[in-house]
Amino acid sequence: MNSSQINKIKNLGFKSFAIVCTFLGLVVLAVLLYVVFSQGLSRIDWDFITSLPSRRASSAGIYTALFGMVWILVLTVIIAFPIGMAAGIYLQEYGKKNWFTNFIEVNIANLAGVPSIIYGILGLELFGRVLGLGNSILTGALTLSLLILPIIIVSTREAIKAVPKSLREASYGLGATKWQTISNVVLPSAFGGIMTGLILAISRAIGETAPLIVIGALVYVPFVPEGPMDEFTVLTIQIFNWVTRPQAGFVTNAAAAIIILLMFTFMMNGIAVLIRSRYNKKTKF
Repeated sequence: MNSSQINKIKNLGFKSFAIVCTFLGLVVLAVLLYVVFSQGLSRIDWDFITSLPSRRASSAGIYTALFGMVWILVLTVIIAFPIGMAAGIYLQEYGKKNWFTNFIEVNIANLAGVPSIIYGILGLELFGRVLGLGNSILTGALTLSLLILPIIIVSTREAIKAVPKSLREASYGLGATKWQTISNVVLPSAFGGIMTGLILAISRAIGETAPLIVIGALVYVPFVPEGPMDEFTVLTIQIFNWVTRPQAGFVTNAAAAIIILLMFTFMMNGIAVLIRSRYNKKTKF
């Protein structure tokens, strides 16, 4: 048996192993989805969405958690998107290639892999205690902004990097300045990739529970937050609260809330795919 035959056998073995692992993962995912949907689908109705939390499972709803999640996500986007996009533009278009920018780039890439609970500890100390914001919606939004900033910066840089150099040269040839080229040529061409990265970052923020628990988000909030300084809860914490209770009705409520959270996440990912495909059709390069 020669070396080429050995390599073919190795490639076939690795391919078979990868297929088996993928199949097992899909089977586990299918079982989990079946359990969640079979338990919670019948519980989802308008009353469940518009009802306040309750000690009785039959009358408990996700109204306050849903509003808290919307508050958190809106403020997170307002804070993280302009900062992350500006940082990505600077590092890609203006930053000089030296040891300092290399140090920043390496640390941004490393921050994307830091466990989310570390961001929660940082947010608790910096925003909650040093700045005196307490366990407010603003503290949660600032903490999640730190969490998704590396994702937005990296996706912005990659989207800008994908714009052909010939477009920049054509703009310079017509007498445009560097900023005019970036704002009128580069950013419109890279906008699809930038928005895709933003939406995927938001999708990650939706499912985060650990940093919000660390900063002091409540598990029971009987009122709808009306401002960024109000206390809050989110859907993931509401789910965590329900699954820790022994009553079967709360487990059903948790399954229903998980379905709504999954639908929201799938919708965000679908929007990301739609935006990318639409802008790929508009920008052919």
